[in-house]
Amino acid sequence: MNSKAELFVDSRCELGEGPFWHPLLERLFWFDILNQTMLSAGADGQIVDRITFKDTVSAGTVIDKDTLAIAQSGALLRYDFATDTTTTIAEIEADIPTNRTNDSRVDRTGGFWIGTMGRKAEPGVGGVYQYRAGEVTKVIERIRIPNSICFSPDGRTAYFTDSGKMIVKCALDTETGRPIGEWQDFYTMEGLGGADGSVVDSEGFIWNARWGGGAVIRISPDGKLDKVVEVAGVTRVSCPAFGGKDLKTLYLTTAREHMTPEELEREPHAGSVFSIPLDVPGIAEPFLKL
Repeated sequence: MNSKAELFVDSRCELGEGPFWHPLLERLFWFDILNQTMLSAGADGQIVDRITFKDTVSAGTVIDKDTLAIAQSGALLRYDFATDTTTTIAEIEADIPTNRTNDSRVDRTGGFWIGTMGRKAEPGVGGVYQYRAGEVTKVIERIRIPNSICFSPDGRTAYFTDSGKMIVKCALDTETGRPIGEWQDFYTMEGLGGADGSVVDSEGFIWNARWGGGAVIRISPDGKLDKVVEVAGVTRVSCPAFGGKDLKTLYLTTAREHMTPEELEREPHAGSVFSIPLDVPGIAEPFLKL
């Protein structure tokens, strides 16, 4: 197995986030949050889509071959490729224009967990909502920066971090995908940046992007560090996703937000997408349950 993730798409997003694999189109999608743009690329690394929205967008998931669900500030949208149009599935903090969406992922029941935060990362103003089968439920309150939303293979455990310090976990109802217990400390580490986005592989290990640490780490289900993989030439690693036909490629978004000219000179590919082949596959993300 390679020991370092290498450049996949030289996209240089301001704030790359929310990668997900579309198995019906065999493309990786991801977002440049601050430029209100969704991008996609084939397995060859060639960009296919570059779609701009009316507000910041941070995450998405598959509804079917022709449509996606997109987490845009204020709403969960349905995007139609054929007509290049959007319609609103549900409002998400539409009454709080000073907030935007951030890290989000679909649970094993087909519910979309959508994280929100202040546009200036103000403490305590964000939350996490689950959209499932037409219903919106707030599952986490009073947070600053939601990240690491991901779920165990059996759907019984959710993981999450607020502002990248401690990754916590919680038991879930396997019928609804909603929390049924208290959030408990799961994993933290000194150095190597802060915890950003995460995804779970087929063995139940958590792959966590390290913002400021230039790496992605693999954490065992019992909360022990298993592996560190460096990301070539960048430090702000934001979110991982599994993709490829066999789901054995780990893709990683990165960012260049707030970097100085000197930092950008040292990291010219900051904001691009990186990838690494792995021995253990990921898990196919459930399609959204409307």
